[in-house]
Amino acid sequence: MIAWLIKELTWLAFVAVSMLLNVLLEQGSISKRKFEDALKRMCKEGVYWGTVTSVYVGVEHKIERFSGTRTWKNAMLGGAITGFLISAASNNGKDKIIKDTITAGAVATAIEFIKHLT
Repeated sequence: MIAWLIKELTWLAFVAVSMLLNVLLEQGSISKRKFEDALKRMCKEGVYWGTVTSVYVGVEHKIERFSGTRTWKNAMLGGAITGFLISAASNNGKDKIIKDTITAGAVATAIEFIKHLT
């Protein structure tokens, strides 16, 4: 579980750095202000996705401990609960919260299925 979290956070850091480089390359010139703005955006994204990942791993782990099994249903519930919590904390409307809950559950389930295929 911890190894998976480290792997995911490493991937998120890679994505964040590539986003920073992409922004800087699109702008054509690299000034100190542009670099600081891009770095600030990258850090905000990193904190957001790090929080989402941590919440998901914690929720899924608790579900596994409670149910005593490790199945795709745990991923589905973990994703749905995480999507709900993050969306509700963002002060989204009721329709957006429901949409985010369903989407997060579906994405987590798909990832679990893909993990078992490989």
